Amino acid sequence: MPRTSRRTALFAESMIREMTRVAQRHGAINLAQGFPDFDPPRELLEAGRAEMDAGHHQYAITWGAPPLRIALAEKLNRFTGMPVDPESQLVVTCGATEAMMVAMMTVCDPGDSVGLFSPFYENYGADAILCGARPVHVPLNPPDYSFDPAELRRVFAGGIKAFVLCNPSNPTGKVFTAEELGQIAALAEEFDVFVITDEVYEHIVYPPHKHTYISTLPGMAERTLMCSSLSKTFSITGWRLGYVFAPAAIIAQARKVHDFLTVGAAAPLQHAVVAGLRMPTSYYEGLAGEYAARRDILLGYLDRTGLSYTRPQGACYVMVDISPFGYASDVAFAHWMTEKVGVAPVPGSSFFAGGENRYIRLNFAKREVTLREAGERLLTLRLQKPETGNLKPEI
Repeated sequence: MPRTSRRTALFAESMIREMTRVAQRHGAINLAQGFPDFDPPRELLEAGRAEMDAGHHQYAITWGAPPLRIALAEKLNRFTGMPVDPESQLVVTCGATEAMMVAMMTVCDPGDSVGLFSPFYENYGADAILCGARPVHVPLNPPDYSFDPAELRRVFAGGIKAFVLCNPSNPTGKVFTAEELGQIAALAEEFDVFVITDEVYEHIVYPPHKHTYISTLPGMAERTLMCSSLSKTFSITGWRLGYVFAPAAIIAQARKVHDFLTVGAAAPLQHAVVAGLRMPTSYYEGLAGEYAARRDILLGYLDRTGLSYTRPQGACYVMVDISPFGYASDVAFAHWMTEKVGVAPVPGSSFFAGGENRYIRLNFAKREVTLREAGERLLTLRLQKPETGNLKPEI
């Protein structure tokens, strides 16, 4: 029998989705995978029902239904101040997951190198490998997840074709400062590099931190491919609606990639989400406030456990230091915690380029009652220290 492709041996299945299955197996509270356990805004639910009844059951235009692209252009202009042509600068995708794959395949050829911060959302490395590209990593140094400008320069000078920037960051919750973004932008211009952004959490940012779109910095609009989704903004992760925003010449190529990857996102949902995009600015401000309250509930319980963590500046995740437990494997610890404590995390090693086993990631995109129940379970970590060296994680 012929063997499967070599590239598929270079990355593993998602540990995030694996921990969801482990949580289900043990009846644990799932703080691993980043999806809410609460409903979308009422306006979206009503629009969804109406659009299903309106008969949008066949293919939409491949690169996105016109009403959605128009609404996306208006929303992007509102928050970035940039002019956006809905006919030539947008392609609607099946979530930000596809958007990132489309962006990378649009700008990268086999043999190219792609720069990534480490830790990074686990899809990025796999995306690069699937493109035939080589991921090159720049460390983000705990606990504040800052980078060394000299190390960043070394990676850009090494000849990368594109650099991936997740801002706010999954998994760290870091919001990159204007100064840090300026350093990235200057290097992108100097070495003629594309920047692919994942800005899914653009509206989940906690004061005094502010989100800056790197595409708005001088010289960056023509070399930035902005990827985002509507999943986290409107609590609709299962709707699978994302997009790529870039200059028209880039989008012309991205549309071809998207067409042959998925053809198009779900037609009735494309029409329904327009109601969300046209909600007032106060909705987005309220969203950040609601997530700040959720964050503070979970962090309050973590404070009582005595465990160290990095306070998130944005997004809905917190990285927790589990080194006091003495585990050689964070995967083993995550399985133990899911089974014995009843709360499922993600092992931090799935986000790092290698050699890091000190962290787990917890997600707080949950109802208050869920977070308080999870928090009460987490308090048991103060009272017990799992035996080490004799656990065999079920993977």
